[in-house]
Amino acid sequence: MLPVSLCLDFGNTNWKGALFQGDRMAEKFMLQQSNIHEEITRILNLYSPTKVILASVVNHEKSIEDLIAKQATLYVLNSNDFRLPFLNAYGSPETLGHDRLALVAALSKFYPGEDSLVISVGSCVTYNFLAKNNAFRGGAISPGLEMRLRSLNEFTDKLPLISREGHVSLLGYDTETSLRSGVVMGIASEIDGMIERYESQYGRINAVLTGGDGAFFESRLKSKIFADSNFLFKGLYAILEFQK
Repeated sequence: MLPVSLCLDFGNTNWKGALFQGDRMAEKFMLQQSNIHEEITRILNLYSPTKVILASVVNHEKSIEDLIAKQATLYVLNSNDFRLPFLNAYGSPETLGHDRLALVAALSKFYPGEDSLVISVGSCVTYNFLAKNNAFRGGAISPGLEMRLRSLNEFTDKLPLISREGHVSLLGYDTETSLRSGVVMGIASEIDGMIERYESQYGRINAVLTGGDGAFFESRLKSKIFADSNFLFKGLYAILEFQK
């Protein structure tokens, strides 16, 4: 029986987990933040993982870590004293989101020796570039879909808060469709434009699209891009294996 590993991702919006059996991702699930201790206990008892890696961009309760450490070997991802499968040359590693570390680790595993860019579309849109010499120096961060929709409503007197769902066209024919066009097509154009800028400087690159809203934008892009909703978890597992 292959050993079971648990990867946990505590994001700004959603908390998620994935189980790996050997190097194969066997299951992925959402976690209820309001019931997190019971959720973690159930998973630990049901699957008995030997190793757990936690990446968190929020201030979670320390008791969650204590709970896990009682039943498995726990690795809490940080950028300072963690062995990484790439050179972290980011200018302020202490401020680097752990989700970005995991995404770059996945690039290092699946595209070794190649210039590669992973774009994660979630609460924010992050661009993370790994050079062919396996060095990560950074990328870019911009507001995500919901953040843009909310900000248009919150920072103006009369613009409504609209849903992402609905007709999207280049030419908005009323206020709602104009807002949706500006936000949705704006993000898609931003992603296409960033890929084009990277390729103008580095030549052909591998481009990967992921994140909670990645699937929403996949068909809206003009660029050739590989979409993988599990890319972050694959990166977490790559980091976990690198601790051997």
